[in-house]
Amino acid sequence: MSADHEAAPAADAAKATLVRYLNAARDSFLWKLEGLSEHDLRRPMTPTGTNLLGMLKHCAVVESGYLGLVFGRPFPEHIPGYAPDDPVNIDMYATAEESESDIRDLWARVRAHGDATIAALDADSPGRVPWWAAERADTDLRTILVHLVAEWNRHGGHADIVSELLGGPVGYRPGNANLPPEDEIDWPAYVAMLQQIADDRQ
Repeated sequence: MSADHEAAPAADAAKATLVRYLNAARDSFLWKLEGLSEHDLRRPMTPTGTNLLGMLKHCAVVESGYLGLVFGRPFPEHIPGYAPDDPVNIDMYATAEESESDIRDLWARVRAHGDATIAALDADSPGRVPWWAAERADTDLRTILVHLVAEWNRHGGHADIVSELLGGPVGYRPGNANLPPEDEIDWPAYVAMLQQIADDRQ
């Protein structure tokens, strides 16, 4: 068997693994929005305005570029944030004219477009990221999938904390919160213990 024949199944397996991690990160993020009102989804929860609906919009914007334009398969809709005259940080919040449904529907269309790109390309398929430094702008699907897994998980961590502050879902993913169950830990007492430790170290 030639080296090329051996490499192809390995590349396919690596691609499948990356897609599995990407989908897990996407789905975990969406879980953090469950059960929360549109008001809570829009609320800025940090001094820099971090909010759940805005992060979903941002991830949709990011993925539309990386699984679209980068591989010569541009997403067929206007995406906010790319035009020079777009308002600063327009990709990080839903505008007054954009509803929760608008953002969720945008993400669904971006995801379908991205999934079609992933299905159409091999792990080694070349792409070019024009907004990366010139020396690393030429890339491949494998690298972009790694980048997107990192992107979704970074914002998934943000979403986990914001969702907890809002009384929404907490933990790793649906069916596996990766937290001690309620009957094994007294969370208020646990938090009080941590606060006492911190206070004692002042």
